[in-house]
Amino acid sequence: MTMVDTPAPTPAPTPPVLPVTRQGRRLSLPDNGYRTMLAVAAVIVGALAVWLVVAIVIQAHPAFVTLGYSWILQKTWDPSHGKYGLLPFILGTLESTAIAVVLAVPIGLGTALALAYLVPHRIRSVLSTAVELLAAVPSVVYGLWGLVVLAPLFRTTVEPFLTAVFGWTGLFDGPNEGVGLLLAGVILFVMILPTMVAISRDVLAVVPKEQVEGAMALGATRWQVLHKVVVPGARTGILGAFTLATGRALGETVAVAMVIGNSPYIAHSLKSPAATLPSLIVNNFGESSGTELAALFGAGLVLLVIGISVNSLARWLVWSTSGGNSQAGAR
Repeated sequence: MTMVDTPAPTPAPTPPVLPVTRQGRRLSLPDNGYRTMLAVAAVIVGALAVWLVVAIVIQAHPAFVTLGYSWILQKTWDPSHGKYGLLPFILGTLESTAIAVVLAVPIGLGTALALAYLVPHRIRSVLSTAVELLAAVPSVVYGLWGLVVLAPLFRTTVEPFLTAVFGWTGLFDGPNEGVGLLLAGVILFVMILPTMVAISRDVLAVVPKEQVEGAMALGATRWQVLHKVVVPGARTGILGAFTLATGRALGETVAVAMVIGNSPYIAHSLKSPAATLPSLIVNNFGESSGTELAALFGAGLVLLVIGISVNSLARWLVWSTSGGNSQAGAR
């Protein structure tokens, strides 16, 4: 029997050696450049944030040197007599934002659920576009709409009705003026609704289909699926939408200044005129100087602290929610 020699296998080509990092990962030159570009962008954004805070603190410092710190919680704003109390404006900011958020969370979340799971596909894109177009409307247009259209309607119809039905609560005492906290909250609600709907819809739509189909296969109704599966699965993103919407409401200026009444006193009902920190700044910044100008920068600093506090609280809630899930999964 004749033996046939088989050729020896050709060795595989040796791959080129790439630079290895300390962690053992191989990175090419374009990867290093991309990482450097991202790092530079992150540093620039962080530096801008620090610069903004430092500039506001420097401009507000004379007010704190002259007036101390107690002026922030005083009730009287009267620059002609050297009084710069910010308490009415702090309360007006928090109250108008609270009205907007109370309206936006259930309505925005319900709209997002409908767009993600209930509305037919043929009209879903049309309705989504209509809601998102609200975000493209300038704030001054919202202010004009509220002042010209909604204020007379509130004065003649909405506020009398609310007084007749809920007057016993004391929230709707006083004359029907149209402009005030309630109208400002409604305007803010319309302005933050696109943010709440768009983000909530996106996070609701990416809940795993296996979970939804599994719940339906077990006999759950559509409401039970949405309530027990979809919303809990997207709660982290919903909290993010809530945070962004709240931040937008806290900082809105022109539209609120046009419809809130700009009263430097603490509002005693939802129908009363009031003012917010942004409306105080925009109404007085052009004519102020000296201590009053420093006090306005102090108002901006207080608003910045409120915004950071809200964002920090929301981030803690997101962290606690995701952390609880991961711990539960680990167990």
